[in-house]
Amino acid sequence: MSYRLGLTGDVMLGRLVDQTQWQRPVTAVWGDFLDALDALDGLFVNLECCLSDRGEPWRRTPRAFRFRADPDWALPALERAGVDCCALANNHVLDFEEVALRDTLDHLDAYHLAHAGAGRTYDDALEPALVSIDDLDVAFVSLTDNTPEYAATDSSPGTAYVAIDVDDEQTRSTVSEALERARSHSPDLLVVSLHWGPNMVEAPPHPFREFARWLVDEGVDVVHGHSAHVFQGIEVYRGRPILYDAGDFVDDYAVDARLRNDRSFLFELSVSADGDLSELRLRPTEIYDYAVHAAGSEAAAWSRARMRDLSAPFGTEFDRAGADLVVDLDQ
Repeated sequence: MSYRLGLTGDVMLGRLVDQTQWQRPVTAVWGDFLDALDALDGLFVNLECCLSDRGEPWRRTPRAFRFRADPDWALPALERAGVDCCALANNHVLDFEEVALRDTLDHLDAYHLAHAGAGRTYDDALEPALVSIDDLDVAFVSLTDNTPEYAATDSSPGTAYVAIDVDDEQTRSTVSEALERARSHSPDLLVVSLHWGPNMVEAPPHPFREFARWLVDEGVDVVHGHSAHVFQGIEVYRGRPILYDAGDFVDDYAVDARLRNDRSFLFELSVSADGDLSELRLRPTEIYDYAVHAAGSEAAAWSRARMRDLSAPFGTEFDRAGADLVVDLDQ
């Protein structure tokens, strides 16, 4: 038995996406891509907003952008897309203070949507999400190096914050603890989702590459990076895929004419029931009308060429399957 698990970059449902959704069906945010999402056995996303109609904008430190979506449409939309798990360790879950983060956690729980990376305390934030897809058990850990002021503490809610530095003793200790908690559930597949680094950066810095490989050495099966708003290259290390950045999946952001942050992929893993990875398929996407769509021919060609160029330094080889790129993980 083989399962198809999808991974996406940022799903930002606030601002203009939120406003537009009140004038159209719940599923419209998924554009013409809903059938592709329906075909998956599991779906894991970075939720780049809080889900609440409460809270005041964060003003304790300067913030250029604040993202919040109304749960009355956002939760049914996530459910309809088949989202199984949300990464919450990012730089927007506290944009409307603690009350909105608590609402987000409560709403996701009410909809039985798993989540990791944020919690009512730092201990809670380090807990893995556990997702069972038939016979496949997935443990999902979510961490971020963004916005340290959003970090949870022993007494206040926030994110699972870590510095991305394998030479830092505190980082190694914290991440090792998070991985041990995940492994204690004996998952078939262990995914670490990282919201790391600054915006609009085209390649991972050396410390990120070292950190990702260390995670694989520690038993992680998939490294799922995001934060840059543009996709970065893919490395296959010891047979395990490292997605340095998955880019953006849906949002209302201004588009950089060169970096094309409106273009990315649905990253689709083929996984056996015992956790063996056989294939990574990249399905080109583009954002317009505040929704995700299957990329048109020109956009798909640009994204394929771009991904090949960005992944070349890692020696990653792609096959072509229609509009998609495919990485063989059985080699």
